[in-house]
Amino acid sequence: MDQGNIAFVLICAALALIMTPGLAFLYGGVVRAQSAISMMMLSFGAMGLVGVLWILYGYAVVYSGAGSPTYFGIDGVFGIEFAHLGFAGLFGDDPADALKLAEAAFQGMFAIITVALVSGAIADRARFGAWMVFAGVWSTLVYFPVASWIFNMTWGAEGIVDGGWIVYGLQSVVGAGVLDFAGGTAVHINAGAAALALALVLGKRIGFAKGIQKPHSIPFVLLGASLLWFGWFGFNAGSEGAADGFAALAVMNTIVAPAASLLTWLIVETIRGGKATAVGAALGAVSGLVAITPGCAYLTPVWAVVLGLLSGVVCALAVDLKFVLGFDDSLDVVGVHLVGGLIGTLYLGVFALGDGLLYSGRANQLAAQSIAAFAVMIYSFLVTYAIGFVIERTMGFRVRESDDVAGLDAVQHGESALTIEGRRPGGSRLA
Repeated sequence: MDQGNIAFVLICAALALIMTPGLAFLYGGVVRAQSAISMMMLSFGAMGLVGVLWILYGYAVVYSGAGSPTYFGIDGVFGIEFAHLGFAGLFGDDPADALKLAEAAFQGMFAIITVALVSGAIADRARFGAWMVFAGVWSTLVYFPVASWIFNMTWGAEGIVDGGWIVYGLQSVVGAGVLDFAGGTAVHINAGAAALALALVLGKRIGFAKGIQKPHSIPFVLLGASLLWFGWFGFNAGSEGAADGFAALAVMNTIVAPAASLLTWLIVETIRGGKATAVGAALGAVSGLVAITPGCAYLTPVWAVVLGLLSGVVCALAVDLKFVLGFDDSLDVVGVHLVGGLIGTLYLGVFALGDGLLYSGRANQLAAQSIAAFAVMIYSFLVTYAIGFVIERTMGFRVRESDDVAGLDAVQHGESALTIEGRRPGGSRLA
């Protein structure tokens, strides 16, 4: 039994779990004080619900295949491996089962944070109960199948011999499968497209305009970004499943790409507004982390720096698209995660070691990256819009306007993020 690799994957799983509370701090710090608890609870709710669904059937959907008599579904598109329901198939006598169980725990963290990311688009206006229903349905119909398209691979002596259609199936069409080491498509493009759809379903906040609100706690924002960056080392390196050279390269690129992106985001801010902000530094780092995720083990550090510089500029400009196009993506999930995920995924078509256009002289890898990116984006947007629309028309997804204006913490959770000398932020005395 390779205890070293098992320990490595387990540590990476713990690091990846830290990312969701980190996201909660980032999101909670950006919104108003009256809605901070509500915002953070959307992430913590996802941790509880999706964590359970992953064990019950999520893993069985993501890692399904035609090689087992208990398999049901369409190979490469959607399936359920009945032997994996409840993780039952991972408790055998084979020593390799221990590593499979560790990797299953690690992949569960991806499912959790992908759902949590979507919540940033609906800050200040979503009912918690409706969000929990959405999280369960969305992870079932969108995240689990999409993750199967990308992460479900069977390796043989000559490379990948079976798997999801985006990785294995595209090889017969364009001569290359998508390169996505740690989830640029399955996590970031997926969540970003879903966020756009959900923002359209719920509509705009009251008084939506540029500068509608100031972050209530910039230290929370910086703490959240720091926890995300720290956890991202496990997120990226752990995707290798072994403590080897690819994992080391992933760690190095997870340092340099967000560092470069942070710098260029601040430069764009300074040119446009005359000041570099702490929130800009946080978002710049996150945009670089998003962009490097699919290619963290496929790029040299120099090309990772170039990617970071590019993502910082493009994402800093993209966050203002919501004001131009009129959709209320409250916490810039579209501008950072959708746009950053697209940049990082398409970038590999040109600069990936050995396979990109620059190295191979062939455009088939760029074709595979493009098909994968836009297929995931379109599927996620359409299915998410349908899920959100049904929830809104049945149980109601958006809170009342009066709750929107007052803030959601007291109404949704009976709690307050801040109390000063026995008073809530609004001035009322605590009971």
